[in-house]
Amino acid sequence: MAGATDLPSYAGWDGTTAHKTGLAMFRAALAQHPGRPLIYFGDQVLTVAEVADQAEAIAAALTDNGVGPGDRVAIQLQNVPEYAIGIIAAWRAGAAAVTVNPMATREDVLLLIADSGARAYIGERAAATALGPQAVPLVVAVDGTGPASWPGLLARYAGRHAPEPGLTPDSVALVTYTSGTTGAPKGALNTHGNLVFGAEVYRHWARLELGDVVLAVAPLSHITGTIAHLAVSLLVPAPMVLLGRFDPGAALAAVERHRASFTVAAVTAFIGMNEHADAGQRDLHSFRKVYSGGAPIPAAVVAAVEARMGCYLHPVYGLTETTSPALMVPLGTRAPLDPAGAFMSVGLPVTATSVHVVDDELARLPQGQTGELVISGPQVVPGYWGKPGETSHAFRADGLHTGDVGFANADGWYFVIDRKKDQINAAGFKVWPREVEDVLFAHPAVAEVSVVGVPDPYRGETVKAVVVRRRGAEVTGPELIAFARGRLAAYKYPRIVEFRDELPKTISGKVRRTDLR
Repeated sequence: MAGATDLPSYAGWDGTTAHKTGLAMFRAALAQHPGRPLIYFGDQVLTVAEVADQAEAIAAALTDNGVGPGDRVAIQLQNVPEYAIGIIAAWRAGAAAVTVNPMATREDVLLLIADSGARAYIGERAAATALGPQAVPLVVAVDGTGPASWPGLLARYAGRHAPEPGLTPDSVALVTYTSGTTGAPKGALNTHGNLVFGAEVYRHWARLELGDVVLAVAPLSHITGTIAHLAVSLLVPAPMVLLGRFDPGAALAAVERHRASFTVAAVTAFIGMNEHADAGQRDLHSFRKVYSGGAPIPAAVVAAVEARMGCYLHPVYGLTETTSPALMVPLGTRAPLDPAGAFMSVGLPVTATSVHVVDDELARLPQGQTGELVISGPQVVPGYWGKPGETSHAFRADGLHTGDVGFANADGWYFVIDRKKDQINAAGFKVWPREVEDVLFAHPAVAEVSVVGVPDPYRGETVKAVVVRRRGAEVTGPELIAFARGRLAAYKYPRIVEFRDELPKTISGKVRRTDLR
C-alpha cells in the first residue's frame, strides 16, 4: 500500500491557483467556455453564459435593494438552478451566501437570519411567505410571480450590472451553519480563499478535467455540495447535474443519461443507490471518480457497491470548518483498512495541509495511538460568525480541533473512529459506536445501522443498535446480537437491537445519533 511519500505526481500539486475568489473562477469559465453546459436539471440545460446573465440580473436586484459588500444573503432551496445562480449573484453583489437547509423549519430559518444578519432571502414561495414581511428586507420567491419574484427580477434587471464587488481571498464567500449534531448551529466563515483551495484539491486529487460531469448528490446547502459540486463545476468547468431532492433511482438514471463521472456523497446515499432495483440495470460505466465522506466507510459497503455498481468509493474527510476536503484518497488508489479490517482509511492529508493527533491534555501522540484529530491548512476557516468563545475553543494555535477521534498508521494514512462525544461508557469500558456498526454492516441482512449508548441501571450505559434490514431480508435481534458477540469483545457487542424502516438523517446524509438516543 502506497504511503504519503509514494503518491503519483498529480497529488504533488503545490497548492497554487490562478484564481483568488469564487467569482474569479466563474469569470474564467465564462471567458473561456461561455457556450458549455453548466447546469442540467431535468430537461433544462443552462450554459455558462446563461447562468452569468441570470446571476448578473439578480446581483443588480440585490444591490438595488441595499445588499452590498460584506452583507449576507440567505438561500433556502433544494438542488435547483436558482440555488447555484443565487450563490454566484450574492458574490457578484459582494455578499456572502448563507446556505440554509431546505428542510429547516420556519423557526430555524428565522434563527439563522437573525444570527447572520442576512439582508435578503431566496427561497420557495411557501417558505418565503411563512417568514413574514419583517423577517428580512428583501424576500425573493423563485417560484413566485410579480416584480419581487425571481422571474420578475430577471425581467426587470435584465442587462443591468452591479458595481464591482472588490472581493479578495479573505472575503467571506459562505456562512455555512454546522448541522447541529454537535450542539447549537454555528456559522463557519468560509472565505473565498478557502473555497477556491477546496475546489482545486478536488480537481487535482480526483483528476477532474473538461469532459467530466458532476452529479450533485450532496445538497448545495451543505459544504460538500457547495464545494465538491458547485465550486468544482465552476472551476473545471464541468456540467453539474442537479436532482432537486435526492432520490436513488433518479440519481442512477442521471448517471446513465448524462454520463456523470464525479460525485461526493454520504455513504448512506450510496447504500440507497446500491439497494435500488435499477442499480444492476443502468449503464454506470462513466461513474468512476466517486468519493464518499461524512463518516468512516465500512469495508463491507465498499465491496457491495463495487460489486453491483462497478465503482470504488474513494474516502474523503472534511468538515464545514475545513471547507470540505482535508484528508483524501487520490483517485485510483485504494485506501487501506484499519487493523481489524472493518473500515477504510479516510485518506492522506491533502496538499499544504497538516494533520496530527492529540490526547486529552493536548499532547501530540505518535503514529498508531488514538486521539483527537487537529488540522491546519488553507481550507480551515478563520472562525465562526459572531461566536468568539466557540472560535477560540475550536481554532487554536496548533490548528482546528475537530472533535473527531482517530489515529495514523505507519504509512501516514489516517483513520477516524468516531466523534469524541459519541463514545459509550459501558461499566467503565470505552466503546466506539463505529466499531460495532462496522461489524454489523458485515451481516448480509443489514442495510443500515447506527449504534448509540442508552442508560442502563447496572452498566451506566449499554450498547444499542438501530438497524434497517435489506429489502426482503429477515433477521432477528437475537441473531444480530449473536453475530456481533462472536466478533467483538464482551463489553462491546450490542445488548439491544431495534429495527426501523429508516434512520433519522441530516440533509447531508449523516445519521442523527442524538435523535436515536
